[in-house]
Amino acid sequence: MKKALFTGCVLAIAGATLTVSAAVSDKLKSRIEESATVLTEIHAAPDKDIPKELWDRAACVVVIPSVKKVAFVFGGEYGRGLMACRKGGGWTAPVFMGLQKGSWGAQIGGQSIDLVLLVNNERGMKKLLGNKVTLGAEASVAAGPVGRDARAATDAQMNAEILSYSRTQGLFAGINLSGGVLKPDNDDNEDVYGRKVTASAVLTGSTAAPAVFGPFMKALQR
Repeated sequence: MKKALFTGCVLAIAGATLTVSAAVSDKLKSRIEESATVLTEIHAAPDKDIPKELWDRAACVVVIPSVKKVAFVFGGEYGRGLMACRKGGGWTAPVFMGLQKGSWGAQIGGQSIDLVLLVNNERGMKKLLGNKVTLGAEASVAAGPVGRDARAATDAQMNAEILSYSRTQGLFAGINLSGGVLKPDNDDNEDVYGRKVTASAVLTGSTAAPAVFGPFMKALQR
């Protein structure tokens, strides 16, 4: 009887593990891979990339792939992606983030765009580690400069806490995301980590990255 109960418990635990794995595979794995692809493709064209000097000094990066205007009209209300921060010589485990539409929503038309946000400093990082932050109000944001030379950036860009970029039909350029609200996607983070976690706990480096994040972690190594 005890053996049967033990076997039942093991099967129940295994079933729960498979459920978490299935959730990661079905719902989130493609988002991780799309986010990794965005960074890989952008970095493959240095003349159209984020200036390396700015990338190297960034405290965090947020990648939100395949944002569509229809998502803001019919129930989705925001784009979803990943955020990771620097820790020592590497990067922390990522968290899933959601970006609610601000005044920039009208700029995307009916097209699909990829968004990249570069958090310039620790001050901006601390603001993003809270529950949510409104870009342009609680954290300064500017359209980021593109190309090899960061010296082309304006004072406003160099002083902004967050630089924002968009890619549409292969064109990579700065975009003003003022009014957008960025916040952790707590449900998806719980799915992938298998427990309730805070963005702060993960992004300060106290949590290891699950293997499913492998493609994104690799893409961060510019």
